[in-house]
Amino acid sequence: MNDRIRALRKELGLTQEKFADRLSMKRNTIANYEIGRNEPIDAVVSLICKEFNVSEEWLRTGTGEMFKPLPEEDETAAFVSDLLEDGDNELYVMIKEIMRTYDQLDEKSKAVIKQFSRSLLENIKKQGG
Repeated sequence: MNDRIRALRKELGLTQEKFADRLSMKRNTIANYEIGRNEPIDAVVSLICKEFNVSEEWLRTGTGEMFKPLPEEDETAAFVSDLLEDGDNELYVMIKEIMRTYDQLDEKSKAVIKQFSRSLLENIKKQGG
């Protein structure tokens, strides 16, 4: 698993420090995983998979694709996240909190926000923005 953690981090273009920050861990912990000194516990494996949208099967065994396919509604969130890779960026923090709050809403509320977002996007496109 150590090689796959390193491969994932490099694929994401993150330093050990940035990778660790995203997981609320220390850089040294990630370094120890990557050199094979320590093996991540199940909770850490789950956290890595959730934070980076990684296939748990791939992370554990190397089988399949590195990343899980994103549902259509998550593509925009992933795109924004990629644009704002710097975890210290205030806009990144704000967008991440917006997405966390959105995830906590009931389905009816999510549907209203999705419709609003689509309408907003259509209006922006009409204005050439």
